[in-house]
Amino acid sequence: MKITIIYDNTTLREDLQADWGFSALVEAGGRKILFDTGANGPILISNMQKLGINPKEISDVFISHAHFDHTGGLSAFLEQNSDVKVWLPPSFRGVLNARESVAVENPVEIYEGIYSTGELEEIEQSLCVETKMGIVVIAGCSHPKMKHILEAASQFGKVYGIIGGFHGNKPDSLKNLDLICATHCTQYIPQIKSLYTQKYVEGGAGKVLEI
Repeated sequence: MKITIIYDNTTLREDLQADWGFSALVEAGGRKILFDTGANGPILISNMQKLGINPKEISDVFISHAHFDHTGGLSAFLEQNSDVKVWLPPSFRGVLNARESVAVENPVEIYEGIYSTGELEEIEQSLCVETKMGIVVIAGCSHPKMKHILEAASQFGKVYGIIGGFHGNKPDSLKNLDLICATHCTQYIPQIKSLYTQKYVEGGAGKVLEI
């Protein structure tokens, strides 16, 4: 699996624009899945271009939750490529122009080795990908309790790590993980970094992780 962070509060490259929001390209199982779309369409498309990501090569869009900082770039992306399947939490409505949209209420395998936790606490779903190290969770903001996210993910296999926003979840909720990459919308980044020095990976637009 390969994950490229496209959109984040911070950036690792001067040519990319940082902004409040999150988006990442997840490459697994021969598929390219756009996870969330950030807040601003022009920034999303510009960062994709500079990262060498062709919108027309993306097969699926996975929306974690309905907040604008994760969905604001969706219409701009669909102008570039509407021939995609969009995986939505039931609480998010209003996708136009996509080839197909699917509301994901319960935990499900969407493709071989690629899963959704389903919508947790009526707000957010997370993407789970099977890797040689175990399940890697990609989270938008982690509005649900981290315990609930990791419990949902664990039904697909041993959870190895998590990438994304952790919201206000306490650092000790991550203690059983081997990979921790905190991005947009994480309240306790300094504490997480100091507590998990061997497990922590810096996020930011331009970050590429291969697992």
